[in-house]
Amino acid sequence: MQKPVIATYGHGTHNDFLIFFDPDDQLIISAHQVAALCGEVTGFNTDGIIRIVKGDEGKWFMDYRNADGSIAEMCGNGIRVMARYLVAKGHQREGIFAIDTRAGIKHLRVPAEDDISVNMGKVYDESEEVKASVNGATYSGFNISVGNPHAVVFTDDLSQLGSLDIAPTVSPIDSYPEGVNVEFVELLPGNEAKMRVHERGSGETQSCGTGTCAVALAATMKSGGSLPSRWVIYPPGGRLVVDIDGHSNATLTGPAVILEDHDVSAYFQ
Repeated sequence: MQKPVIATYGHGTHNDFLIFFDPDDQLIISAHQVAALCGEVTGFNTDGIIRIVKGDEGKWFMDYRNADGSIAEMCGNGIRVMARYLVAKGHQREGIFAIDTRAGIKHLRVPAEDDISVNMGKVYDESEEVKASVNGATYSGFNISVGNPHAVVFTDDLSQLGSLDIAPTVSPIDSYPEGVNVEFVELLPGNEAKMRVHERGSGETQSCGTGTCAVALAATMKSGGSLPSRWVIYPPGGRLVVDIDGHSNATLTGPAVILEDHDVSAYFQ
């Protein structure tokens, strides 16, 4: 009898994922299968999937796919959920350990409980003004890289933004040949900010870890601040803290929750 395919549901500030533990790199998941698994009608209505592989040097590797099946460099919320999974399931001891991603190796501090911190690496200002248009309005901001591309734009009132079901129009479009995550930000007093995000390949999500780091750097620039800086960011799904040091290295801290296992063998027949 064929071994069942098990996926574990988890989330970080309600950025939702299905996790596949595949240390021997045996499970092949097509873009069509990812889209079906993540779909609201056909599957679990998640923002992406995480396949956990063990690399040649014994490092854990994060194979991350967006909800439409496209491959992404990594996911800041997803990597915390992956780390929580590894500890909760007994595959990794709590403490500090590394996870490899397509955006490089990330080091995490993972307690048995409470929030997880991940060193996201450098956050870059690409020194380019960008504009994002949605629902008849245009907003200005910054081109920021966190290993993946972000257009961070600012508004005085997020409640007036309207729907983000359709991807905003971003310019200059040539700056984003592989698509872009678009963050809309409302600054609050005391180095705090609210955000909404349209993630490439997933649509509007409740949170975005790399996007939160991009927002922290852009908000520092927008408010006339300097590095190091700390920002408390509120995506719709919760609360995240971003610390950026004087060398533009970002540390993202927030919750990660592992919920139930599901037999998804029917998607692989």
